[in-house]
Amino acid sequence: MAIVGAAIAFAANAVSPRGLVLTRNYFPKAVTVAGPAPAALPAELGPAGTNAVAVAPPQPVVASLDAESLQRADIDLAAALFRDPRYQSELVVFIDARDEEQYREGHVPGAYQFDHYRPEKQLATVLHVCQLAEQIVVYCTGGDCEDSEFAALALIGVGIPKERFFVYVGGMSEWAAHGLPFEVGERNSGNIGNGEP
Repeated sequence: MAIVGAAIAFAANAVSPRGLVLTRNYFPKAVTVAGPAPAALPAELGPAGTNAVAVAPPQPVVASLDAESLQRADIDLAAALFRDPRYQSELVVFIDARDEEQYREGHVPGAYQFDHYRPEKQLATVLHVCQLAEQIVVYCTGGDCEDSEFAALALIGVGIPKERFFVYVGGMSEWAAHGLPFEVGERNSGNIGNGEP
């Protein structure tokens, strides 16, 4: 019985347009630096304008976003939207698609957390905020992390217009490497630092 069930599941996955790629790592290890308080940027990363380097996102990530017709945001656009006066009135919203532990270690100040693997926890709040927002920036760790894409697709799936979304592919890693502010702990904790959390 188990073998028949597994065979049906694998067959359904193979024909589904949203099927899982069974050889892919859907849980890449995030690079974080533990610590209860904000820290300065490590010397090798340097503040913006010194050793900070923009890194092109991996081609599979770009191809996947393009296939879903999702808009990409680079560091310049993400930083500009963060500084936009509409951010204070939540007409521009940042959504952190990482898990709670990563979020608490450091996130874009004022960003909402939405872990698409556990949507029941934050969906009601995030859905309401996204319905009112004009532009939504979704990010995760960066690099080959696709949680931001999956979170955006989940929110689009419950009725938020796709045109509002920007997936910031550099993620928290690039944000921190450019010396931009981050917040430790809960949303609006007031515990702000610059550099790598």
